[in-house]
Amino acid sequence: MLRCHTPPQCGRAPLRGRREPRAASATVVRCSRGAPQVSGLEAASGHAAASLEAEVGGQRPSLAERLRLGSLLEDGLSYKESFIVRCYEVGINKTATVETIANLLQEVGCNHAQSVGFSTDGFATTTTMRKLGLIWVTNRMHIEIYKYPAWGDVVEIETWCQEDGRIGTRRDWILKDLANDEVIGRATSKWVMMNQNTRRLQRVSDEVRDEVFVHCPKTPRLAFPEENNGSLKKIPILSDPAQYSRLGLVPRRADLDMNQHVNNVTYIGWVLESIPQDIIDTHELQTITLDYRRECQHDDIVDSLTYIEEGEEKSTNGSAFAAPHKEEQQQFLHCLRFAGTRDEINRGRTVWRKLAR
Repeated sequence: MLRCHTPPQCGRAPLRGRREPRAASATVVRCSRGAPQVSGLEAASGHAAASLEAEVGGQRPSLAERLRLGSLLEDGLSYKESFIVRCYEVGINKTATVETIANLLQEVGCNHAQSVGFSTDGFATTTTMRKLGLIWVTNRMHIEIYKYPAWGDVVEIETWCQEDGRIGTRRDWILKDLANDEVIGRATSKWVMMNQNTRRLQRVSDEVRDEVFVHCPKTPRLAFPEENNGSLKKIPILSDPAQYSRLGLVPRRADLDMNQHVNNVTYIGWVLESIPQDIIDTHELQTITLDYRRECQHDDIVDSLTYIEEGEEKSTNGSAFAAPHKEEQQQFLHCLRFAGTRDEINRGRTVWRKLAR
């Protein structure tokens, strides 16, 4: 439900912005709640073709809905969609990049929010929220990749939202290799409600609660267990000097979203810019956590700082693909900040596992 790129968790609006984000418009796409689920790409394609004659709420589904390889599950409380990894979405290891994964999370979250009727004139906002000038802003994003899909692989992503305290909500994802139903990744994100005009956090009212949480699981369902969970681990405030840095990063025009703010996936790329090259050559990213503090616009200049995290227990976070020995993992803390004011944009943590050669 949520605002921005992957409603609730589209993935972008930072918690405390220097500039006020503007609500964006989006076309409503509704999916059939009773649509049968697919077990493979061919079946999904058949389902999409069959939808050509379907009627939803008395209206013919849009062309995008009819061709999309995704739908609500039968209970209407979660959404699944399949994606083919394209050649331009893989990196030097011939597997999908973490930016590709993050973009897919945004896409499936947006499609889920639209499928339940949100976002008629704002990202994942309800009628009451739009009336009161309320928006969802992301507070934290946590992604774990156990196995990166390769070019031509088909990834199935399931997503759902649920309540998270009096002022928040969360969106979770599970990623599978559609060919063998293997779980290859998980992600979670936290969102809070903010008044767009006053910039103050606001409790979720009963009216909004009724509109939003009717589409959420009735009992808590988490992509990660609450115990021994790296997604909950605090990220400390970082101070100079950093061991590694990449200074003077400037947003490209292509980095801006439809709200004229830097897309959250660009932040991930900026964090990785200051990772030392020997880690890039010998390891792959296993986990990334980002706490969002401020938004960034096209005329901002950004510094990326990376710190070695010393003395930390290299938790596996429940990963089935975690490195068997601590020495095979490397862990870093990160800070993105404005070059001029040195105000913090976000802070993060990454865990890297040694590549199998």
